[in-house]
Amino acid sequence: MSSNTEKAQTFRNLHIKGEPLVLFNIWDPGTAKVAANAGATAIATGSWSVAEAFGYPDGEKLPLNIAMENIKRISDAVDVPVSMDLEAGYGTTPELVAKSVILAGQNGAVGINLEDQIIDGKGLYSLDEQVKRITAARKASDDLEVPLFINARTDLFLQAGEGDNKNKLLEEAIARGAAYAKAGADGFFVPLLMDPILIKELCQACPLPVNIMMIPGCPTIKELADLGVARVSHGPGPFRAAMALIEQECKNLY
Repeated sequence: MSSNTEKAQTFRNLHIKGEPLVLFNIWDPGTAKVAANAGATAIATGSWSVAEAFGYPDGEKLPLNIAMENIKRISDAVDVPVSMDLEAGYGTTPELVAKSVILAGQNGAVGINLEDQIIDGKGLYSLDEQVKRITAARKASDDLEVPLFINARTDLFLQAGEGDNKNKLLEEAIARGAAYAKAGADGFFVPLLMDPILIKELCQACPLPVNIMMIPGCPTIKELADLGVARVSHGPGPFRAAMALIEQECKNLY
């Protein structure tokens, strides 16, 4: 696989309902090479892990130029498709989101995650606002030599409180998934959705391939496949596990 065009098509084709693409989220060229050498068919960064690896907190605190240099190095280090966690697009306006999308594509990414939570604010962008942001991302992507796979993420469940009605949240998630699809998204990511009944309902109702994050309490990959999931990611889990191992090794020495 030599061209980004081939990588982009391969990445798109890997999203199959019931046969999920499994992504072990990495954070730098070294971890990307490890995952690829182990047999990963695609690579994806996690924003929390990348930020922490560079000494920054999550939430677009990592300077955009460093994020782009990192994704370029990762893309150059492996011969499989690479998707970038672009957080909320490094901008509150559709125009700024479009600029970030262009940079991601120019630096080797063939896919992005684009979330609907308001960075340094409260809650989520309204449905209309996020549709405009995704529409801008789609147009910017389509103007690139290689259009990107836009994985639209909703943080409805991530920001939910213990008393929130999960069925009501699912109804809103389904509505957002349908709207994001019309705006040009290619996938729909719902972190912290763990209830198998709700996951199955979402997969049946959503017109986009559904992405679920593996966290403690989540169904197994096999169970997620049976529920109709098309993509499984691991978020910050791999980074935390690696850092815990390093910490323990250091404690054994000092």
